[in-house]
Amino acid sequence: MNKNAPFSAPSPLERAGVRFLKIKTMSIKKTTLLFLLFAFCKLSAQQYADPEYIKVTNERAAKIVEKLALGNKEKEAAVTNIIAQQFRDLSNIQETRDAQIKKVKEDATLPKEKQNEKIDKLKTDADKSIDKLHKAYLKKLGKHLNEAKITEVKDGMTYGVLPITVDGYNDMLPNLTEAQKKYIYDALVEAREHAMDGGSSKEKHAWFGKYKGRINNYLSKEGYDLNKESADWHKRLEEREKAKKAK
Repeated sequence: MNKNAPFSAPSPLERAGVRFLKIKTMSIKKTTLLFLLFAFCKLSAQQYADPEYIKVTNERAAKIVEKLALGNKEKEAAVTNIIAQQFRDLSNIQETRDAQIKKVKEDATLPKEKQNEKIDKLKTDADKSIDKLHKAYLKKLGKHLNEAKITEVKDGMTYGVLPITVDGYNDMLPNLTEAQKKYIYDALVEAREHAMDGGSSKEKHAWFGKYKGRINNYLSKEGYDLNKESADWHKRLEEREKAKKAK
């Protein structure tokens, strides 16, 4: 070896050793990744097939179907299964997304910017899967139910927030024009489509809250003082309640 040289070329044996270490390191990383993926999928599958979880989703679906009053046992069973499966499929996508996001956040080797990029992609991919699932779900329901009954299913999945909110606006603002009523209704219909796919009661209500904010902004531009209208409305509600108790 020439001591005056800045470095010496590696021998064939050394080069082979480096290649071996690289291959081994890559193999370990790949094996670890596959193991983690397998473990996660196994966990999701276990929860997905958990008898208690299936029972809960079946019961939730049955309550919705009961209110449809279909009068046909076979149809009731088919629709119940479709709704229950939708609950499970949504949960599977959302829990997979959340677990992957948690893993990214816990990875201390990733810069914050890279973490955010990965998280955004995971959310986008999940949203695409949910959108695809949503459309397929409505198509399945359409094989057994007409539009009116499908609307009832949508309300059942979202706690009846749409009709309750529409009634509330109409009662608070009795002089709404037909155009204003349509804007309110259409906005809440859009909110319901999103809320149907919400993974929790909080998430479902958040969607309606978001669209109610848009409605309130619209009504303010239309000239309504919503603070005053709301205060007056609550006074009327209290008076009605007192009148009921007085009877």
